[in-house]
Amino acid sequence: MTTRKAVPGSWAGALDSGDRKGPRGPGRTALVTGATGGVGRAVAERLADDDFDLFVSARDGDDVAETVAVLRAKGVKADGLALDVRDPGAAGELVEAAVGCYGRLDVLVHGAARAGGGVTAELGDELWLDIIETNLNSVFRVTRAMLRRGGALDRGWGRIISVVSTAGKQGVALDAPRSASHHAVIGFTKALGRELATTGVTVNAVCPGHMETPMGRSSTPEEVAALVGHLAGDSAAGITAQAINVCGGLASH
Repeated sequence: MTTRKAVPGSWAGALDSGDRKGPRGPGRTALVTGATGGVGRAVAERLADDDFDLFVSARDGDDVAETVAVLRAKGVKADGLALDVRDPGAAGELVEAAVGCYGRLDVLVHGAARAGGGVTAELGDELWLDIIETNLNSVFRVTRAMLRRGGALDRGWGRIISVVSTAGKQGVALDAPRSASHHAVIGFTKALGRELATTGVTVNAVCPGHMETPMGRSSTPEEVAALVGHLAGDSAAGITAQAINVCGGLASH
């Protein structure tokens, strides 16, 4: 597992969360896992553009530091931690670090994921379990830690958003591990969304299409991030327990 590595130059304690107001309200914070590339990076940058303060994570410390620098250049507070979400102890450590920086955690975006597949009869346990740990178990553990420690339930406002894929709705041949893990995250999203429906904390999943679509192209990270940005805002308060496609018509349910 990856050794924990904090990002130098922490903003922790530099500004009180109420010192700056932006379009999303005073001092709202977001934690994004898998934030150093692809959709996760686009989501982090979109939330920074929407004036959220960011805490980001990924496995590589240099990538985390570079992402934090880019986010800080946008004028928001940003910090991060390099760790491996497959580690059962990582979830609590990650949320504690984010809350230690900002005193609260309003938005959680699960961007950490991995693909992998092949002929099912030839798949080994190691690949299957690695994908389940990365794509599914980490979502449960980090979500649980956020609900326990982030304060969203006490404040009556929060957002939990998982980036999965249309494979989790309709399955993809030779991609059973990812399809199964994302299908499970969608089920978790719907169950938890209903559980928290009266609390002000919404729970949703975003499902990009990762292959040729009827539009003749794949979804872009920026398109996915735009939907995440909407779900993270006040205007999406009535949307919960949903798995929403960004797939160019690839899936219609």
